[in-house]
Amino acid sequence: MGALSVSGGGSNNGSSSAKSGGGSARRSREADGHASGRGGAKSHGVATAAAAAGTRTEPRALPGAESEYKTLKISDLGSQLCLAWHGMLQLKNSSFPTSMHLLDGDLGVAGGLLADGAAGGQAPQLKITQRLRLDQPKLDEVSRRIKAAGPAGYAVLLAVPGTSEEGPCDTGSSTERPLKNLVSYLKQKQAAGVISLPVGGGRDKDAAGVLHAFPPCQFSQQFLDAPAKALAKTEEDYLVMVIVRGAS
Repeated sequence: MGALSVSGGGSNNGSSSAKSGGGSARRSREADGHASGRGGAKSHGVATAAAAAGTRTEPRALPGAESEYKTLKISDLGSQLCLAWHGMLQLKNSSFPTSMHLLDGDLGVAGGLLADGAAGGQAPQLKITQRLRLDQPKLDEVSRRIKAAGPAGYAVLLAVPGTSEEGPCDTGSSTERPLKNLVSYLKQKQAAGVISLPVGGGRDKDAAGVLHAFPPCQFSQQFLDAPAKALAKTEEDYLVMVIVRGAS
């Protein structure tokens, strides 16, 4: 009986020890699990933050026309647009070989007004006779005239350097210079060149118009934004020519 009592007590103690040991083991595992969970969450949070910081990139342009234009220069862009006119721009005693390409508006307006009113056909020379200060009220007036003319009453052209071989042109006593010289002059004067169209005048007053030759500036940039946003900060020399039908 005593032995049995001892055995039974030992068994109970063993069971209690086992239970106690099992509880301790469970508590230990749970504690480890909580610690692991906290550590894992913390580690995951750090990893996530690091990943977020590591994967932050600048926005990329979608493939297409805009990303294609990003690799182009102004002169390259001109070659991809419809040619509207080529010849010589003239200012005082200087001539500037130029090509003009349609950016916006009606090509017929450009074709009809960039003509020789007396002889007919394309005018080989366009002479700048006035300047328009790049003051906001004057720029607002140009914008108003474009809007009033409607889609069929204006044309916006991109003027880029051309060559004297592009067409017959008698420059007389004028000196041929690169277009960038004219651009620099207009920038310095903070003005646009003004040309009355058609060259030599015309019998039909309704067929008259005016051309404004804008150097690179905030106003002229708005016309480049639509087809070539990526060229907004180009350093190349060019002019944006705005032709509006109607008496100046």
